[in-house]
Amino acid sequence: MASSEIEVVSSESKTQPEQSPNGNAPTVIDVFSASAYGDFEKLRRFVEQDGASLSKPDGNADSMHWAAVRGSIAVADVLLQNGARVEATDINGYRAVHVSAQYGQTAFLNHIVAKYHADFDAPDNEGRSPLHWAAYKGYADTIRLLLFRDASQGRQDREGCTPLHWAALRGNVEACTVLVHAGTKQELTVKDKAGFTPVQLASDKGHRHVALFLSNAQRAQSKHLGDKICHGKIGGIGYAPILFSIIIFLMFLFVNSVIAAPSLPKITAIVGLWGWTALSLAVVSLIMFYKCSSKDPGFIKRLEDLGRDTDTEDPLLNVDLNHSSVWMGNWSQLCPTCKIIRPVRSKHCPSCKRCVEQFDHHCPWISNCVGKRNKRDFFIFLCLGTLTSFLGAAITVQRIWTAVESLHTEGRWIHYVVVQHPGVVTFLVLDMIIFIAATTLTIAQASQIARNITTNELANAARYGYLRSPDGRFRNPYNHGCRKNCADFLIQGYTDDDEIAWPPLHQAAS
Repeated sequence: MASSEIEVVSSESKTQPEQSPNGNAPTVIDVFSASAYGDFEKLRRFVEQDGASLSKPDGNADSMHWAAVRGSIAVADVLLQNGARVEATDINGYRAVHVSAQYGQTAFLNHIVAKYHADFDAPDNEGRSPLHWAAYKGYADTIRLLLFRDASQGRQDREGCTPLHWAALRGNVEACTVLVHAGTKQELTVKDKAGFTPVQLASDKGHRHVALFLSNAQRAQSKHLGDKICHGKIGGIGYAPILFSIIIFLMFLFVNSVIAAPSLPKITAIVGLWGWTALSLAVVSLIMFYKCSSKDPGFIKRLEDLGRDTDTEDPLLNVDLNHSSVWMGNWSQLCPTCKIIRPVRSKHCPSCKRCVEQFDHHCPWISNCVGKRNKRDFFIFLCLGTLTSFLGAAITVQRIWTAVESLHTEGRWIHYVVVQHPGVVTFLVLDMIIFIAATTLTIAQASQIARNITTNELANAARYGYLRSPDGRFRNPYNHGCRKNCADFLIQGYTDDDEIAWPPLHQAAS
């Protein structure tokens, strides 16, 4: 598949412009070499003054193809405004949209589609669209743009392969992720002419991470109860009812088996006060549980939510990419599912099927995302859960200790507690499980809040360009120090994304 693409670096290619005799700089002798090397001034002279032809008579790559290789928007404008055809093809059936997809020139591709109405879903001679090429090469940003513009994911080429087949074949994890999240389960199960699904292709080529991701995606969309339980999609509501039932059960068990158990010694006033304090905290925990489960986590409004027709507007054409308060120069801001340009720290949640501002993670135990508008509620819920479970465990241990203090042999008192007080043992085991889980999550969230970074950003730092400094190292532009990060979070409930340590790369370069 890769053998027929245009290669700008090959000196033996027939379409390669000539080099100067000394080998230091290219010889720009016509519109094709000017387009290939981005010599804008000479190109304008060849076209506007000399009236040079803009197409090759033998069907090889023309000037628009070379402009696409370089991703030169200015060159494309000159060519197209002086008679070049945006749909011109070479001997392989490639158009400028195919070439730009092959080389990951996302901005160029968007420009010729938005301004010159290039067909972004056109097939080449092998039936492969630009989306096939972007998936094969692993250019996730180009894939996002094409899917944003409703490129066909289900199109099969002459070999019966969809874009997902080609992404799986090459082991492109991020490309597969974008395609799966924006697609349907049909793309996961379609077979090529050799009878292979994308999962089978990835496994056959030894791409274990891709094969595991695709198989998990298949199970997540399965209708089998076991698969739904594993992915937190019981009845489409997650595990929240289970957690709610566990909390109620533990409260009932605490009152009947620990506080008011007739077989245990009479409770003292101090222990009783702490016991009712624990119960009060448990009630408040339930209230916070309901709030973070039912509250909008920060869903970003789509065009249809605003009552606007998505078919009559081109959101990319209407946004000034150089002076937009939303656009930060990152193509990952495009959501091919919601069809919106989202804030840079947002992410599309495949479970909620919405984009969430300052997306942290999707928590199946609250059946909701954790994002900008409910993260403080979620953190308070975790803190209350940790404190409540600690108090419950401490009171339970004290009650057991007073009941068995006369039994000095270790084996005797363990046997006595298990046999005589099974409710106490059950409560203590479940309570300790919740305490360990809640404490771990509380510490993790507190650490992230102090650094003003999300769980999603930590897990996928390598994928996000805004988390890298100009020298390529990890650096969080939203970290303003522990004191300010914590103060903003506790007072406002979120941090202000407009305050960053340095400007976006596209602004710094301009």
